[in-house]
Formats: sequence, structure tokens, C-alpha cells
Amino acid sequence: MRVIAGDRKGMPLKAVSGTTTRPTTDKVKESLFNILGPFFDGGTVLDLFAGSGGLGIEAISRGMDKGIFIEKDGRAFQNLKENIQKCRYEEQTELFRNDAVRAMKALIKKGVQVDLIFLDPPYKKRAYYDLVEEIVSNNVISSSGTIVCEHDRDTDLPDNFLHFEKIREESYGSIIISFYRSVKEEGESIE
Repeated sequence: MRVIAGDRKGMPLKAVSGTTTRPTTDKVKESLFNILGPFFDGGTVLDLFAGSGGLGIEAISRGMDKGIFIEKDGRAFQNLKENIQKCRYEEQTELFRNDAVRAMKALIKKGVQVDLIFLDPPYKKRAYYDLVEEIVSNNVISSSGTIVCEHDRDTDLPDNFLHFEKIREESYGSIIISFYRSVKEEGESIE
């Protein structure tokens, strides 16, 4: 696992061994960011279920100003901290070792708003995708923001989470990536 592009291009990232986390492969990550940008002009990224932080770190390397990382697993959180330090992003990041549901309640209470969200919960944990509706209804995602959900083929996500519409879905073997953006008016996506 490594940073693919941007100011930390080529930086190796430490992943958790075992089955507690499932890092997004470099191939999928590269494709995902080619769809998203591939570079950003500022903004804040929220990496929910961050694991080792590969997606959020990639977003910062590609131009996001700030990253918020949420990870519950102790070993993954330790790797996340080490990866943030190795990339020298301590000043640009907030790390929370917490359950995603509790973390979202805290972010909502603080009035946090972000421009890009990566939601990659453990597969077979369908209930965690319900957080997307909470994120949208509480304006945690900006109106011009993008929500990226990674899931397996057995998990069907809806075409809409309130006014955020699925604008694209890509398949990578058994992995599906769904992209959501806000709809200005019925049937019209913000580009």
C-alpha cells in the first residue's frame, strides 16, 4: 500500500495484517481518484472506517487541506497514527478512535462540514450505510460534496440518500464503488 499521487507520491503506508480491516487496493484507489478529480483545490475529507488511512491520506496528498479520520479497531488506529506521522500530516488531520455512529454524533454536534466522505465499513454491516442519510440530513457533507461508498456485490445501496443521488457505480471484481452527489433540481446533478 502506498500514496499514488500528489505531494506524498510513492510514500509506503503500513496496513494492518489479518482480517480485521480490508485496505482498498492501489489499483482501485487509483481508479477511484481518477474519477474524483484526480486532484483537489482544498477542502476537508472525512475517512469513516479509516483503517490505515489510505484513502484520506491520498486525498490530502492530492490537495485536500484537512482530513478527519475515524477508526475503532486499536491495531488499525495505531497504523493510522503512524501513517499520518510518516506523511507529516499531523497538523492537517484529526484522528478519532471511536465507533462511527458515536463519531458522527460528535461531528454533527460540533457542526463539522466536509467536502468528501469515504465510507468503507466492514462488509456485511449494511446498517452502517444508514449513516449516509444522517450525514446528508445534518449537512455534514457540503452541498457540492461527494460521498464515496465501497461495498461488496451483495450489498445494494439505494439510488438516493435524500437529495444525494448515485451518479456513478464502478465494479472491481467483488468490490463496488458508488459515488453520490447532491442534486440541484430533480434529475440534475451538480458537476
